[in-house]
Amino acid sequence: MLKKALKNGLAVLGTWCDLPSPAVANVLAKAKLDFVIIDMEHGPMDYRIAQEMAFAVECEGASALIRVPSLNESDILRALDAGAAGIIVPHIESVEDRKKVVKYSKFPPAGERGFNPYVRCGGYHKANAEYFSEQNNKIVLGLILEGPLALKNLNSIIDDSEIDLIYIGTYDLSLSIGLCGDVNHPRVLKELERAVTKIRKAKKSVGCMVHNAAELKRFKNLGIQFITYKVDSAIIYDTVSEIRREFVK
Repeated sequence: MLKKALKNGLAVLGTWCDLPSPAVANVLAKAKLDFVIIDMEHGPMDYRIAQEMAFAVECEGASALIRVPSLNESDILRALDAGAAGIIVPHIESVEDRKKVVKYSKFPPAGERGFNPYVRCGGYHKANAEYFSEQNNKIVLGLILEGPLALKNLNSIIDDSEIDLIYIGTYDLSLSIGLCGDVNHPRVLKELERAVTKIRKAKKSVGCMVHNAAELKRFKNLGIQFITYKVDSAIIYDTVSEIRREFVK
């Protein structure tokens, strides 16, 4: 179980799915990834495809997370009702943002999540009394921090026991400080290291993207335990491009 692994401080490996394809998601899960993030912010999938992708991931024993398009109550509710193991919410910049995530994601008394048991997360039948606490304890709640304001407010944003994961979006962070996607620039890495230290001190898990084995080793040593390796489309493109280069030599 992904949430248990994170709480126990174990490192987990996954990737992003921007391709609206249950088949691709299934292949990635079959390759023994711990989790797959179904990207509904940048990917072109709707909730029907997202749910089918979740089926395809979970039948191989991996966890399916959904990055919702925005901090929107309906988006969060539908992602959780689809039976995702958790959600990741982008563009979190303040305590108010974090409170909304918890309010929309958790049943009372922790939040104000809407209730319908006749969906996948409810087992399609009337819920028992334990359902609400089970759901609250089961789902993974992740926040994506992507800019200077979020990092400025980091200590107050992470001060909530309901939040499990803080994901640092290094691409958007690099853009926000004028480095245009240079995620390996020393300034970006310095901001990342500062954030990781604070987040781990607060006993939260930290997530970030890696692109190769060297970054994987460096970021694991830094204390990042929720690691995403590239994106599905990039994994396919880079693999084919590499063999093509060998072919034309």
